[in-house]
Amino acid sequence: MALGVSLLLPAAPALAHNSLTGSNPADGARVASAPARIELRFLSKPDPATTKITVVGPGSVPAAGGAPSFTGSRVSVPFAAGPAGEYTVGYQLASSDGHPVKGTVRFTLTTGVSSTPSAGGTPTASAPPTTAAPVTTAVPTTASETDDDGAPVWPWLLGAGVLVAAGAALLLRRRAPRA
Repeated sequence: MALGVSLLLPAAPALAHNSLTGSNPADGARVASAPARIELRFLSKPDPATTKITVVGPGSVPAAGGAPSFTGSRVSVPFAAGPAGEYTVGYQLASSDGHPVKGTVRFTLTTGVSSTPSAGGTPTASAPPTTAAPVTTAVPTTASETDDDGAPVWPWLLGAGVLVAAGAALLLRRRAPRA
C-alpha cells in the first residue's frame, strides 16, 4: 500500500520549498505601539548565510534596527520605528533545494515615533538611534511566497494532496470484497 501511494507523489524537490508560515506583526495588521522586534516564521529552518531581511517605513526609510537573529525556523529583526504609516518587511532565502523564496509582509504603525523636540526640549518619544542601517539595501519584492520563476508553491502542495487521496481511494477500492 505504501509503495502505491509513494509512486503517486510528485518528486521531492517540488515539496522542498520553504515558505513563510506567519509573522509578528501579522501581514496587514494595524498596530498602535511599535514592536521591539519583527518576527518571521518559516516552514523550514532558514540558512543565515542565504537569508536577507529588509525593513522599510514610510518614504522608503530603513527601519531595521540591527542584524537578524535566527532561532530554529524563526527569524527576528530589531525594529527601529519611525513615523506612523505602512512598513514593509522583505525577505529572501534559499530553500533546501536551492530555489530562492521571497516575499513581503506589510503592517501599519498607527502611532509613530517622533524625534522632534517637544516644548521641554526633549524628544516626545524615545526614538531608536538614527544610525541604524538596513540589513541589506535591496528593495523588497512584491511577490509573496513564490519560487524563482514567480510561480506560487501552493499548487504543488494541493496537487500532492489530491494524488495521495486518489491513490488511497484506488487501494481501498481494490481491497473491498466483491459481491
